Amino acid sequence: MGVVNVTPDSFSDGGEWFEPSAAIAHGLELVAQGADLVDVGGESTRPGAQRPSVEEELRRVLPVVEALSHQGVAVSVDTMRAQVAEQALRAGAAVVNDVSGGLADDAMVGVVARTGAPYIAMHWRGHSTDMQSRAVYEDVVAEVCAELAERARVIMDAGVDADRLVLDPGFGFAKLAHHNWLLLRHLDRVLDLGHPVLVGTSRKTFLGRLGLADGEASRPPAERDVATAATSVHAARLGAWGVRVHHVPSTLDALRATAAIEHATESTTDRTTDRTTDRTTDGG
Repeated sequence: MGVVNVTPDSFSDGGEWFEPSAAIAHGLELVAQGADLVDVGGESTRPGAQRPSVEEELRRVLPVVEALSHQGVAVSVDTMRAQVAEQALRAGAAVVNDVSGGLADDAMVGVVARTGAPYIAMHWRGHSTDMQSRAVYEDVVAEVCAELAERARVIMDAGVDADRLVLDPGFGFAKLAHHNWLLLRHLDRVLDLGHPVLVGTSRKTFLGRLGLADGEASRPPAERDVATAATSVHAARLGAWGVRVHHVPSTLDALRATAAIEHATESTTDRTTDRTTDRTTDGG
């Protein structure tokens, strides 16, 4: 899943794709680079972000969703609002990606159930303005799994088919760095809930702190793509349904390299060719 933030204040790109024409071009570029799904969002969910009005979110999102879907792109709409989800689905979106899991808008689950759209429900404890104050856990893995399981039950009871429900453990949302690392280590327990799982670690702050001493400034978001690729490979190897990333080529290369290693076979011809190639093309 490639990310298109149609916002002026997202943490990862600072409004680079805010204008519809730029967002549309970026969405097409992500597909050309190998994205299977393009996630279009008009509300920043970085810590402390203020919400736009419904009208402003619709103004940002709908032209991009419509243009991309008309060009054959599979689009997910990243929104917590039922009205935005419904209009985006009418404009051609194929999937609803709701970081609140239906908790921010009581009407959301009904829209999804009525339209039959696949629904991604993330673990969520509150809006960006105060979510990090809610990052309090005795056992983060157990609590996230329990809260996701309860949301899944409520969503399915409201009429969303189990096979259309994807769960997201919500890396970086009401989570401190050690919470994120523990969830990655025990991602199999999220998968054991029995639903497809989306993993979205891309460019999150906890990746930018890797290898740095206390007090050192975190690396900027664009310098976190290698760590993003590593965590995405980890998720894929465990069986995640998808990974949500800002920079598609680095993650796709990492996934391809891992797959090539896992599926490599050896033959006499291959061994001879490899030795010859190594001698003639690789320097010391």
